Amino acid sequence: MRIPAHSVCTAIRDDIIAGVYERGARLTEEVLARRYGVSRVPVREALRTLEAEGFVVTRRHAGACVAEPTEQEAADLLEMRALLEPLAAARAAQRRTEAHLKVLRGLVRLGQERTRRGSSDDLRSLGSWFHETLAQSSGSPSLVAMLTQLRHKIAWMYAVEVPAAPHESWAEHGAIVDAVTRGDAERARALTALHAERTTSAHRLRFPGGSQDRVRTSQPPVNMTGQRL
Repeated sequence: MRIPAHSVCTAIRDDIIAGVYERGARLTEEVLARRYGVSRVPVREALRTLEAEGFVVTRRHAGACVAEPTEQEAADLLEMRALLEPLAAARAAQRRTEAHLKVLRGLVRLGQERTRRGSSDDLRSLGSWFHETLAQSSGSPSLVAMLTQLRHKIAWMYAVEVPAAPHESWAEHGAIVDAVTRGDAERARALTALHAERTTSAHRLRFPGGSQDRVRTSQPPVNMTGQRL
């Protein structure tokens, strides 16, 4: 497999997330360079970036290895997401463009249409696209970068169950877009916080030895008295 040198980091990260390289596995520059069809220089740079992101650790006498995050580290990711996604939604209500709204509305229509038809094949990818667009609508590159990194690490550490009632999830997405459209930052924040809290329980740790119970965060439930989705 030969890929552009600037894409080596993405390729290695994707393979780590997909489980091609197991937790704790050694990542040798020579082997990686041969696998991706590049020199060792971009591989070395990619490993530095992935170490900064938390996917890779450098061990004495072993070199670069896939990280082995603890259950607490994994749970922290969901708590950070529960804090940052509502912030992004509030910022989106203040800074979104018409182009952002057009994409968000289109995704909600597609998600609701797929749900009515009972077609769940691409609902997960549509949901990811929705949240990525919502983050981009915040107009904050640093916030977008943090949420993107969180999504990558959550996808690596967790398997997500298919929602038992996907129509409820897409109704929540629609309510968030309505609040963003009206410029109601506080309602957009509150609805997104409730959505994040609800979806957290669908996450299960992937790695061996991890708790098989549904993950719970220390975040108290959001008081949504009087709010309807």
